[in-house]
Amino acid sequence: MLVIRGGRVIDPGRLDGVHDIWIESGRIVRIGNMDEHAEPGDENADVIDASGRIVVPGLIDMHVHLREPGYEYKETIATGCAAAARGGFTAVCPMPNTNPVNDSAQVCRFIIDQARSCGAGVKVYPVGAISVGLAGRELAEYGELKSAGAVAFSDDGNPVTNGQLMRRALEYAKGMGLPVISHCEDLLLAGKGVMNEGTFASRLGLAGIPNAAESVMVCRDVALCELTGGRLHIAHVSARESVEIIRHAKQRGIKVTAETAPHFFTLTEEAVGMYDTSAKVNPPLRSAADRDAVREGLADGTIDVIASDHAPHSTVDKDVEFDAAANGISGLETSLGLSLALVKENVLSMADLIEKMSVAPARIIGKENGIFEGAVADMTIIDPDSSWIVRADSFCSLGKNTPFDGWELNGRAVMTIVDGGVVFDASKSGL
Repeated sequence: MLVIRGGRVIDPGRLDGVHDIWIESGRIVRIGNMDEHAEPGDENADVIDASGRIVVPGLIDMHVHLREPGYEYKETIATGCAAAARGGFTAVCPMPNTNPVNDSAQVCRFIIDQARSCGAGVKVYPVGAISVGLAGRELAEYGELKSAGAVAFSDDGNPVTNGQLMRRALEYAKGMGLPVISHCEDLLLAGKGVMNEGTFASRLGLAGIPNAAESVMVCRDVALCELTGGRLHIAHVSARESVEIIRHAKQRGIKVTAETAPHFFTLTEEAVGMYDTSAKVNPPLRSAADRDAVREGLADGTIDVIASDHAPHSTVDKDVEFDAAANGISGLETSLGLSLALVKENVLSMADLIEKMSVAPARIIGKENGIFEGAVADMTIIDPDSSWIVRADSFCSLGKNTPFDGWELNGRAVMTIVDGGVVFDASKSGL
């Protein structure tokens, strides 16, 4: 038996108070006060002192890139899961842009089997491809992918430029009861851009990407979602126009959800500095007005989810000239620390943050996640006051590409529990 004692338990809409939690055989068997509800055998339990800390349903990152199969020099499922556990995540959803692409049951099962065998303990819920080979020409076999374990469909990394194909994707996914995750990018508008379009890009002599490259496709996909009645989830929202489109769609009752990443509510285009490739992402870091609009969208519920868009790369991909550098930030190990700043800055309450990093992702991918008697014991214990320095060279992830290296963050996961077992313990990790 495992007992988590004296923590502030936050499960939005269900619990918010100091409680003890008893775990046995991988499930929560009791919630209460240890002194008042002591039973024979409690004295032999393993007790975790969570006083001064926050106990929440396990964090879920519904947008990560684990790179395996095909790009193991960037990341493996084992190293990605280790990074997730350290970041406080009990589950992650890897995108299908692997090699081979996750457009078949064989690849989907391989990813799940690798996750089970790697020993990191984190649950992996793969996202299957919308189209065969991410080529945007024909739909993948959705029934086969769902049976193999896929929880959503996406061509992330590639936009679905064919509107008719996107319509069919939403219709077929609706029949499967699963969402379509859209990478919204008009490739012709984006052109050869490598950062946000504006005066800063002009000063650096870099080709820019306008906000419309994202928002035009958001508008199209919202219209298709309304037409089909399907479930649409907009990935990595970065532009203020996109936030406004999604806000109006929700007001009209369209079944759209959305996510953003910590770099979009923390940084602006100026983080590119003097051609710093660690700040090169797609969509790009945008203006201060866009960053503020994303924060407002989080605050008012327009944006449902915070996801890291963990995109690890090797130095071969990043230590090159800016135009040629790969897009992406290795984000699993900094996501929670950066997101906790929203609570300290009164953008979100702690319960709102947990909703966006735990409850909402679980709801969107159709997984149960919560703290109640009988529930699977997937939990994250957070120290909201722990101050720490980001050291990229100490990441569990193979990807050390982050613009946050050297930043001081406040708050972190100190323990990650999956199926009642501790998969990460900061006190035993030298942290």
